[in-house]
Amino acid sequence: MIKIDINKTLHGANGDMELQVDLKINQGDFVALAGQSGSGKTTLLRILAGLEVSSGIIKVGDEIWQDEKTTLKPQKRKIGFVFQEYALFPNMSVEENLLYVQKDQKLCDHLLDITGLSELKNRLPNTLSGGQKQRVSLCRAMMNRPKLLLMDEPLSALDPALRTKLQNEILMLHKEFGTTTIMVSHDPSEIYRLSNRVVMLHLGEIIKDGTPKEVLLQTSGSQKFSFEGELLDIVKVDVIYVAIVSIGQQLVEIVVSSEEREKLEIGQVVRVGTKAFSPNILI
Repeated sequence: MIKIDINKTLHGANGDMELQVDLKINQGDFVALAGQSGSGKTTLLRILAGLEVSSGIIKVGDEIWQDEKTTLKPQKRKIGFVFQEYALFPNMSVEENLLYVQKDQKLCDHLLDITGLSELKNRLPNTLSGGQKQRVSLCRAMMNRPKLLLMDEPLSALDPALRTKLQNEILMLHKEFGTTTIMVSHDPSEIYRLSNRVVMLHLGEIIKDGTPKEVLLQTSGSQKFSFEGELLDIVKVDVIYVAIVSIGQQLVEIVVSSEEREKLEIGQVVRVGTKAFSPNILI
């Protein structure tokens, strides 16, 4: 069990806000942190890692990582941290990056094997692709068999096909090592595929906490689908208006009335819902 009850004042673009998080996380859970940028997700990860100071308590099992008297140093916390920007040592080979964390050749070989990196173990990071670098970063994070694996949007820079492949590898490692994982993500499909629990933050406070379906599903009543996207443009076609909305990797056209047109602004986030149709999956 991980108990988190922390408080920290954050200074953001919209002024000061209080990050107030009170959570209990079961061992082996895969928790996704969701919410808008600036809501405190990354700061929470950094507090758990010991990279930022806060008030309150962090207890992992029977071990106190933080209370009013003690703050355990990052190197003494059994954590693995996977960043967006890989954070690999550029002058070390793939294998050396892993062994720098823990001189455990057997574990190193095993991690390289299950992630398909064995043939690249003598390569330097600057000779690897983005996906290969992120695999190395993930393996390195697992080298000390962490009690807690922290990931800050680790796959956001990768293309969709590669993201799916690495998501599968992340889930495989999470299950094999029995690690408790907390991941920041803005990708609903990634959250649904990987996590068993979603905690949504807004302006430093938890506003939703439940399964991915409970937190992410936005439909109600007779509504069949509901997606959030960015309004890119509104064009007039004959006597109607057509809104161009970016949803994920797709652009969607939606007919809007003249009254709706007056309420919309280019760049705003809108929700697109559909009701009266029978959906088909196209393969």
